[in-house]
Amino acid sequence: MASAKATKIPVLGKTTKASAPAGLFTEEFHQSLVHETARADANSRRRGTASSLTRSEVAMTTAKAWRQKGTGRARVGALSAPSRYGGGVAFGPKPRHYTIKVNRKARRKALRSALSVHAGRDSVAVVKAADFKTPSTKSAAEALTKWGAKLPTLVVILGEETELLKSFRNIPRVEVLEVGAVAVVDVIGTASIVISEGALEILAGKAGLESAEAKPKAEAKPKAEAKPEPEAEPEAEVEPAAEEAPEAEEKPDDKATTETEVKPEEDSARTEEDGE
Repeated sequence: MASAKATKIPVLGKTTKASAPAGLFTEEFHQSLVHETARADANSRRRGTASSLTRSEVAMTTAKAWRQKGTGRARVGALSAPSRYGGGVAFGPKPRHYTIKVNRKARRKALRSALSVHAGRDSVAVVKAADFKTPSTKSAAEALTKWGAKLPTLVVILGEETELLKSFRNIPRVEVLEVGAVAVVDVIGTASIVISEGALEILAGKAGLESAEAKPKAEAKPKAEAKPEPEAEPEAEVEPAAEEAPEAEEKPDDKATTETEVKPEEDSARTEEDGE
């Protein structure tokens, strides 16, 4: 986009000027984009209902015109052949669509380019719906003449601005369109264009110039509160190992002591016997 400065355009029926949305009438002309978009707009309006009968669909007898041999004439097949009168059509039209996809950014840029050409030629004006509270074709025609509008003229309005519709629709070579139906092919196919104040803002949004105020920001979703981490369970206190009972002191065996005590007596007795 060349610049984002607001453009002043004349008000229909008055000597004052109104400010247009910044960037709507300041786009450089892009011929390839305008051509592509206008061609797509024109093709999308085609009904595409043309249809013809092929040789298999035409109502024709299947009988052979004459026998194969013996007549001296050329052999003949089906009478529904495209080369015969009343036969089917070869490669004829069939119902189809002519829609061509154009990228959104390219379409918006093409619309700004087409509108900027009108602004450069001083062939665009603004009309206030409040000036036509009562429908008046005479007043509308006089306002166009005073402004010096060249024909054909396109008047862009809102759907609810019926007073403007009734005021301009009966003027020869003046076409009135609702802002939602306006396409690039309509803008480049007219010598001058008149836009209502309400439609001007909608047209700016259609050209990709929606302001931040017109398009409310989506409310930011509150962040999910962090779940508190579960408290670590206190470690189970390890019970001190039971103190080992002191080993019981080995009591000397009474029998062993008596035996040891008896043994020396026995030995002395034996020695006495041996002495005798």
